[in-house]
Amino acid sequence: MSVKPSEFKTETRQNQYFIVQDIMQDTSYHILPEYLKNLTSLDVVYRTLCAMLYNFAPLSGHPGGSISSGRIAAGLVYNAMTYDFNNPDREDADILSYAAGHKALGLYAMYALRNEIVKNYMPELLAPESRQLRLEDLLGFRKSPACDNKLFKRFKCKSLDGHPVPLTPFVKLSTGASGVGMGSSIGLALASAAAYGQNAPKVNIIEGEGGLTAGRSSEALAMASSSGLDNVIIHLDWNQSSIDSDKVTAENGGAGDYVAWTPAELFYINGFNVIFVDNGMETEKVYAAQKFAYQLNNGLPTAIVYRTVKGWHYGLEGRASHGSGHKFDSAEFYGAMLEFENTFKVKMPRFCGVETSQSIEDCFWQNLKTIREVVKTNEEIFYPFAKKVQEAKNKLDSFNRRAADGDIAGVYSKFLPEYAPQQFIFKAGDKPTLRAVCADILSFIGKETGGIMLVASADLTGSTGVGAISKPYAKGFYNKNSNPQSRQVSSGGICEDGLSALMSGVSAFGSHIGIAASYAAFSAPMMHTAARLHAIGQQCRREATGKESNSFIIFNGHAGMPTGEDGPTHADPQALQLIIDNFPKGSAIVLTPLDANDIWPVITAALIRRPAVLYPTVTRPNVRITDREAIGADSAVKAKNGVYSLCKAKDEADGAIILQGSGAGEIFVNEVLPELKKQGISLNAYYVASRELFEMLSEEEREAILPLCDMKRAIAITDFTLATMHCWLKSKKGVEMSIYPFKQGKYLGSGKAADVYKEARMDKNGQLEQIKEYLEEVKKDGWR
Repeated sequence: MSVKPSEFKTETRQNQYFIVQDIMQDTSYHILPEYLKNLTSLDVVYRTLCAMLYNFAPLSGHPGGSISSGRIAAGLVYNAMTYDFNNPDREDADILSYAAGHKALGLYAMYALRNEIVKNYMPELLAPESRQLRLEDLLGFRKSPACDNKLFKRFKCKSLDGHPVPLTPFVKLSTGASGVGMGSSIGLALASAAAYGQNAPKVNIIEGEGGLTAGRSSEALAMASSSGLDNVIIHLDWNQSSIDSDKVTAENGGAGDYVAWTPAELFYINGFNVIFVDNGMETEKVYAAQKFAYQLNNGLPTAIVYRTVKGWHYGLEGRASHGSGHKFDSAEFYGAMLEFENTFKVKMPRFCGVETSQSIEDCFWQNLKTIREVVKTNEEIFYPFAKKVQEAKNKLDSFNRRAADGDIAGVYSKFLPEYAPQQFIFKAGDKPTLRAVCADILSFIGKETGGIMLVASADLTGSTGVGAISKPYAKGFYNKNSNPQSRQVSSGGICEDGLSALMSGVSAFGSHIGIAASYAAFSAPMMHTAARLHAIGQQCRREATGKESNSFIIFNGHAGMPTGEDGPTHADPQALQLIIDNFPKGSAIVLTPLDANDIWPVITAALIRRPAVLYPTVTRPNVRITDREAIGADSAVKAKNGVYSLCKAKDEADGAIILQGSGAGEIFVNEVLPELKKQGISLNAYYVASRELFEMLSEEEREAILPLCDMKRAIAITDFTLATMHCWLKSKKGVEMSIYPFKQGKYLGSGKAADVYKEARMDKNGQLEQIKEYLEEVKKDGWR
C-alpha cells in the first residue's frame, strides 16, 4: 500500500527573502566603476596580508576563511558601517563582530590595512597609538606577550591572539568557541537596542556555515527574531568547507555532510530576512546586498548569505585552507604573492638564511614595509578609503544617538553591604526562599539604577524566581519594536547554551547587566563556555582600556540537595565544583548564602568587586532565618567577608567545623548545634558564603576571621562535593572525616529534601553521629 506524501507548509511569516540580482535591478544599488576598481585592488593587498600572516606566524592561523570573507568585511568597514575611527570604544557606533573567531587573521589584516591607509592620508583621524592596530602589530600575530623577538619589543607590538579579544581596537567580545560568538554578538545587539531604542547601532556579525551547526547558534537565532532585533545583520560566509568537510550543508538538492538545511533555510525558518548572494567574491553584489540590508526596515533581523570560495586565489581552496596553508618560504607561498606583485609592480622580499624566530620576524617586517610603500605610493587607490573612514564618523555624528538613562556605574558603587533596605532584613524564624530574595534584591538594584538588568531563563522564569527581576517593567517578553520596556528576554526555550551566550553579550556591551538563569545542575556546566569567554574578554578590555569588568550574572537556582524531589539529575552537588578554582582570581565570584539575611551583604560586596562573572547559587525550598544572637553567630553583614563565625567556644573548643550550603547549614544551625550544646560539646563553627570574597581579604583579615589553627583541625559539612572544601581543610584526617553528599559513594535518590539528607547521612542524626566520631578521633590522636 502506497501513501502519497502531503505538501508541507510553513506558517505565514513576516520575514522576507531576496536575491541580490533582483536588488540590483535598481541602479541605486550599483557601485561606481572607479570605486569598484579600488576595492578590487584593496582586496589584493588584503589577501596578500592574509597569506603573509599565515606564513610568518609561522604556519598558524586560518587563511582560507579569512580570504573568503575579505570582501564582506571590506564592504562593511568602508561602505556600510558608521563608526568613529578616532574612538574605537564609542558606544553609539555600529559594531562588526567576528563570531567566526578563527577568521581573526583576516580581522587583523583588514584593520591594520585600514590603519595604514588612514595614517598616510588622514592622520588626524587616528586614535591614540594604544588604541590603534598598526601594521607593526601584525608582527604580534599569535605571539605571547612574553615573546622576546627584537622588533616585537622595539615596536611594542600588541599580542594578537589566535581568536579575537578586546585587546584589539573595535573588538567588543572574546569569540571563537563553538557558536558562542553568535549568541554573544546578538547579545551586543540586544543591549544596544535596550539602550538606544529605535535608533540603535547596527551589529554586523561575520560567521561561517560551520559556526551555524553548533546548537547554541540556532538558539541564539531564535532569540534574535523573537526579540525583534532589526539592528542585527548576519553576514554568512558560505564557503561550504570546514576542517573535515567540503560539503557542510545541503546545496543544490544534495544533502550536506553535517546538516540537511542550507544556511538560507536555517535563517528563514528562524524568522530572519534573508538576502542571497550567489557569488560573494563579486564585490558589486556584496555592495548591493549590504546597502539593501542597511535600508531594510520591517522589524526583524537580517542575514546575508554569500556563496564564497574558501582560499579564493590563494592556491589552496576548500578545507585544505581552513586551518592550514602553504609551507613556509615555499614556492606555493610566493605564488600566492604574485597577484600583488603584478598589480603593484613590486617584488616581495624572499626569505634567506637560517630559519630562526628572529630571522623570520626580520623577513616578515621587510614584507610589511613593502605593503607600507604600496599604500603610500598609490594615493589614487587608497585615499578614497581614508575618505570613507571620515564619512563613517560624519554619518555617525549626524545620527545623534542618545542612550536611555541608566546608571550602570551605580550598580557597582551605590549599594553597600552595611546598609540593607528594610525589606531585605528578616526576623529570626522567618522562612523566605533564597531564590526569591536574591531575585528581589537584583530587581531592587536594577530599578534603582534605571532598569539596567535584563534577564533570561531556560523556560524557568517563575520556577527559579528571576521573574521578579523584570516584574517592575512591562509584562511579557522584550521586543525592540512592540515591547521595548520589558526586561524579560525570550530565551528560545530550554536553551542554557544560547541564552548564556546572549546574556554575556548584553553585559559586554556595557550599558546593561545580563542575567541567565536555570537549575545550577544545568547552568554551571552548560553556561561555562560563555562565562569563560566573557571573563577572557573582560580581562582583555581591562588591560586595553583600564576599565573595570562588566559583570555577567549566572543565576544558579535550585542548587544542590534541597531540590530532592527532582532526583539526582537535577539535585546536583557537583555544580559548585565546576566553577570553584576554574577562573583566575577575581574573574568569578560564587555566592552560597546560608539564609536570606546573607544575600544583600554578599551580592553588594561582590558587585563592588566587579567580577566578570557572578554566580548567586541558591536553593529552592524555604529556609529558616538563623537566630544569630541566640547561637552567638556574627551579624549577617559579616557575610560580606565571605566567611563568618556561626559559633565560638567560650574557652578552648573541642573541634572546628566549616560549613557551606544552606541545606546542610540549616540542619546544623537549627537541629545539630542545639543538641551539641546540650551535651556540653563546644565547637568553633564557620560558614562559607563566598570563598572568593574571603580570598580577596588580606592575610591578616582572613586569619582574624578563620584562624589557620582551626583549619588544621577542622572537618567540613557541605551540600557540594568534597573537592570544593579541600582549600579549608589542612589535615588528612579533616578531609577523611568531612560530611558531604557523595560520602556513601553514590548519587542520591529522589524524595523530599529531608529524606535525601537522611540517605546521605547528613540529617540531624547523621551529622551528630559523624561529628562525635570526629571528636573521638581528636581526643584519641590529640588532633589539636
